[in-house]
Amino acid sequence: MTTFRAAVLQMRSGREPADNAAALDALVGEAVAGGAHYVQSPEMTGMLQRDRGALMDRLRTEDDDLLVATASELARRHGIHLHLGSIAVALEDGRVANRALLFAPDGQRVARYDKIHMFDVDLDNGESWRESRTYRPGGAAVLADLAFTDGTARLGFAICYDMRFPHLFREEALAGAEILTAPAAFTRQTGEAHWHVLLRARAIENGAFVIAAAQGGRHEDGRETYGHSLIVDPWGAVIAEVEGNEPGVAFADIDTAAVAAARGKVPNLKNARNFTVGDAEVAVTGAREAAE
Repeated sequence: MTTFRAAVLQMRSGREPADNAAALDALVGEAVAGGAHYVQSPEMTGMLQRDRGALMDRLRTEDDDLLVATASELARRHGIHLHLGSIAVALEDGRVANRALLFAPDGQRVARYDKIHMFDVDLDNGESWRESRTYRPGGAAVLADLAFTDGTARLGFAICYDMRFPHLFREEALAGAEILTAPAAFTRQTGEAHWHVLLRARAIENGAFVIAAAQGGRHEDGRETYGHSLIVDPWGAVIAEVEGNEPGVAFADIDTAAVAAARGKVPNLKNARNFTVGDAEVAVTGAREAAE
């Protein structure tokens, strides 16, 4: 059993990394004042810039990025686990990674995750996105252990659109993740329809906590994001929420004993079975052998 206080930071990042770094600093300070040991910021904490040319002009490599330096310093200064929900990182091939980073209480980077699923969609009212034109998708799920005074908690990474792909979360849960994450810049349109139900579903079907810091409101580049940063418990209850789309912080006390309790009541991770669809066999990771 491990216990700690988690905080989600709701932001309204704009085009200027320095302004976003200052906003991150202030919100982390608020989270620490509220007793947080693990703090998560949203997707694209460092810059929300829809214009590709302008984005590319401002991009830096991970080692030269202002938000990386800021997050490392904040983690060290406050002695917390700081999960930078994501930033845009310049890659050597001229493309971009949508990258999450985790910093330990000594300020060291201990994990990085590149968003796997690209948001290539055509929504109502002419809203259209093609992340794959700019971003290089990641190819690996990532887990990290958070160390606290009474033990460790295993965390699984995801970013925004990843949450629509339940197999990613299932594989992380099967690999021992007790806390699943989905920092996001969810569009207002899709958020109003799907945000709460998707995050609650990922928690329920994996018997895990889900922590999802979000962007909220109308941004400088014209997009609108939904806000409503959430923490959901392993039974699917929302235990913390930043109501609406204004910047803010929400807290929840995490006890990993609740993960074991939920998985004990409904052991679906253990009860999975292989099956067929037509003539094709589907091999399910972790599936039990058929009963004799």
